[in-house]
Amino acid sequence: MTEIGVPARIVDVAALAGVAPGTASKALNGTGQLRAETRERVRRAAEQLGFTPDSLGRGLSSGRSYTVGLITTDSFGRFSIPVMLGAENALGAGEMVVLLCDSRDDPVREQHYLRTLLARRVDGIIVTGRRTEPRTPVAAPEHLPVVYAFTPSQSPADTSLVVDQAGGAQSAVRHLLDLGRTRLAHVTGPADHHASVVRREAAVAAAGDTLVAPALHGDWSERWGRTAAEILLRRHPDVDGITCGSDQIARGVCDGLRDAGRRVPDDVAVVGFDDWDVIALASRPPLTTVALGLEAMGRRAGELLLDAVAGRPSVGTTTMPTRLVVRDSTVGR
Repeated sequence: MTEIGVPARIVDVAALAGVAPGTASKALNGTGQLRAETRERVRRAAEQLGFTPDSLGRGLSSGRSYTVGLITTDSFGRFSIPVMLGAENALGAGEMVVLLCDSRDDPVREQHYLRTLLARRVDGIIVTGRRTEPRTPVAAPEHLPVVYAFTPSQSPADTSLVVDQAGGAQSAVRHLLDLGRTRLAHVTGPADHHASVVRREAAVAAAGDTLVAPALHGDWSERWGRTAAEILLRRHPDVDGITCGSDQIARGVCDGLRDAGRRVPDDVAVVGFDDWDVIALASRPPLTTVALGLEAMGRRAGELLLDAVAGRPSVGTTTMPTRLVVRDSTVGR
């Protein structure tokens, strides 16, 4: 044990773990060919002693900064915060710090943040945003690893992670069909948004002959959901299942149905998309919805970035699975 008030040193950690100081250093830095049990024993010893690595000295000796930049266009944090939390879970094991930069969809601001991150000698960059359209790659130097999460790169030579939106939309429709619903409709966002188009096409294909009308497009808002419910009930009063392109739209649809005297889910079952808890759980009733799995995506982005930093880059686009979360808007209580 170290004296009270005296910071623990790597030699103290090594002594407690029963290994050489060099082995303890490799175990904590995630380097070397060590057994998992050795790394874990060293980690427990470091935790017990309250050992804090000298990140400056470690960076100088390794040529790394142990920092990662995360550039986003999502000012609200709806998509970027879960991605960042997942990335931190993966990168935290290597004691790396994530620096969040919000470009606000401004190319000039993005270039400024990129220059700032390069000046800080970050070990890599994660790029994310609020849209699913492929984006222009960031102008990072070739040696710097970059991983795109949720908002993919236009370049097939880059590393990108995307959500299986089509699979999610199909699972929503199958859920309604399995419940015996036979008069379905789809309400979604702007017709020029990639996410809206992908989710619509998948939902329409899965619904087949049970679809009572062409998909309705509007904005990503509760107000549009209420309006869409009014339109559907006026044109197709026998509709009994509605899938939606977002939770905000689905919450509005539920409100519109209730205002018209329809019970959810008894008369009409409703499914959202995104699993945005502040919307889905506050809806009346709570929404059955498609979860995007953004934290898992962020964690995978962090893992891929660590692999690239270690000289094992992965090229191409990986599709991450969605998950249907069943709540009261389809099954009731």
